[in-house]
Amino acid sequence: METMAVPVNFTPGALNEIKRLMSAEDFDQGKFLRVGVKGGGCSGLSYVLGFDEKEENDEVYQVGDTHFIMNKSHGIYLMGMEIDYSDGLNARGFTFSNPNASKSCGCGTSFAV
Repeated sequence: METMAVPVNFTPGALNEIKRLMSAEDFDQGKFLRVGVKGGGCSGLSYVLGFDEKEENDEVYQVGDTHFIMNKSHGIYLMGMEIDYSDGLNARGFTFSNPNASKSCGCGTSFAV
C-alpha cells in the first residue's frame, strides 16, 4: 500500500479513539477510516469522518500505524487540518481545526472556504 504526505493531522487523543473504534469485535476490517468533506451544513460544507470502502479516487495516507483514505479532490479544503477527540463532561467527540475555513458554524462540523 503506497502512502503519501499527510494532509490531515490527528492528535494522540483522536488516534487513540480511532484505534478503540477499530478494535471493536464487530468492526469490519475491510473498511478504511475516511476523512473528507461533503456539501451541506449551515456553512456550506460538512466534514466527513467515518469508516468506508476505498474508492477509485481515494488516496491512502498513514499517521503512525493508522491508515486513512481521502478523495484526491478534498485536499484543497482539508490541507493542514487537525482532528482531535475530546472526552470531557461538556464536549465529547471529534473536533476539527481547519486553517482553510473562512468561517465555521457553532457546532464545529461545517465550514466555508
